[in-house]
Order: sequence, then structure tokens, then C-alpha cells
Amino acid sequence: VAIKKITLQGLIRKEGTVNELMVVKMNKNPNIVNYLENYLLHEQLWLVLEYMDGGTLRDIIKETQMSEGDIATVSRECLQGLDFIHSNHMIHRNVKSHNVLLRTDGSVKLADFGLFAHLPRGQSTQSSVAGNSGWMAPEIMAGQPYGPKVDVWSFGIVGVEMVERKVPYWNETSVSPQLLIATEGIPKLQQPELFSALLHDFLSCCLQTDEARRWSSKELLQHPFVTSAEPASSLVPLIMSVKRRKEKK
Repeated sequence: VAIKKITLQGLIRKEGTVNELMVVKMNKNPNIVNYLENYLLHEQLWLVLEYMDGGTLRDIIKETQMSEGDIATVSRECLQGLDFIHSNHMIHRNVKSHNVLLRTDGSVKLADFGLFAHLPRGQSTQSSVAGNSGWMAPEIMAGQPYGPKVDVWSFGIVGVEMVERKVPYWNETSVSPQLLIATEGIPKLQQPELFSALLHDFLSCCLQTDEARRWSSKELLQHPFVTSAEPASSLVPLIMSVKRRKEKK
């Protein structure tokens, strides 16, 4: 198992934070890291989690160039997790490559629910600002009400990461990468001819600045790029290769 400690002191809506984490514990899904137990000790929430022995998606991206097939498989697994979250009236709000965990059997799971938002019945949007600037959707940056599709935008940025091995505009300028994306649009892939029209279209469907035109996680699961993906077990050689490479360092 793995243990994660969350300091609650100073957090707004402590009770809400704990409740949202408990929702995930109660609603298990193959693409969500399992929360096994929790303890509240001296303003710290201790979470006992299943151990993901394959590291993070960020580790994979840093160590190697992913194939288009692997990108499709990871995308399907992540979108299945997001669809589960959204179907349960929740928003992750912190989707990024660091929060996608893997196992050596090929499993891909979403993690880190510290910024989770729960949408009460009858409410379809949130307004509080949360997330990481490099992956944050334009509507959050603009201070507008937002819904579950902010997670789709964030995953679209993860998709660009998997292709380009970096977050768009990250560390290239003193200006916020998210501000540049919102004003100048998603940068073109450096070598677009190396990737299929399906991949280009998939990323476009994720990264519409107009939330109404952006596809939902459920719709993206029906995108041809995703439906063509291999089983999760096909990721085992990639995960094991990166794991061995890291162990040698």
C-alpha cells in the first residue's frame, strides 16, 4: 500500500474536502486509484491507497517517446476514469500527467483528489478557482462558472504532453502558459506529419476553448482514435522498460 498525508489546517471547507474523498472511496472504479482506509490525525488526513508500482505518466513521458497506439490506450483508460467521475456529479480539477498512475500489469488510474469538487443534485457548474495553471481550462482562468469539461481540457493538455513530451509553452516565457494557450491557441505539433489525422482530431475535440464545443468524456470514449486503442495490457512493455531505466539511475 501507499500512504498519502493531506494537511487540512488552513483549508477552506475541511469537511467538504473529506467528504469528497470519501465519495471516491465508496465508488470504486478500475481507473481510479483505490482508497483503502483513512485516518484523521492532528489536522492531517492520512489516506491508505493501493500501491501503483509503475510510477506516473509523467515518468513515462520524461523517459521515452510514446507511440500513437500507447497514447490511444492511455487516453481511453483515463477517459473511462473521468467518465465515471463526471457521471457521479464530480469534477477532478487537477488532471495532469503527474496524477495519472500506472501498474506493471498495464493498469492506468487517476489519482490525487485533493481538489475534487462535488456538484450537488441540480447544479451543473462550479465557480471556485482550482487547478494547476499549465493544465487549467480557459473558463477557470477567466473566472467563469465551469463544469466537468474542464477535466477534458486538462486531459487534452496531457495528450499534447504525451506527443510533445512537454506542456505547451511551459518554461518558454515568463507569461503564464495557460494565458498563451487561451490567447494564441494550442501550438501546432512540431512534426504534425508523424501523427495521424485521428490523433489531431482527438486533441482538437479536447482543446476547444469554447466549452460548448468541447467534447465530454463520454463522447470522447466514442472517438475513433480511442475506440481503436489496444487493451491496457499492451502498455506493459512500455511501463516495464521505463521502470527498469529508472531503477538503473
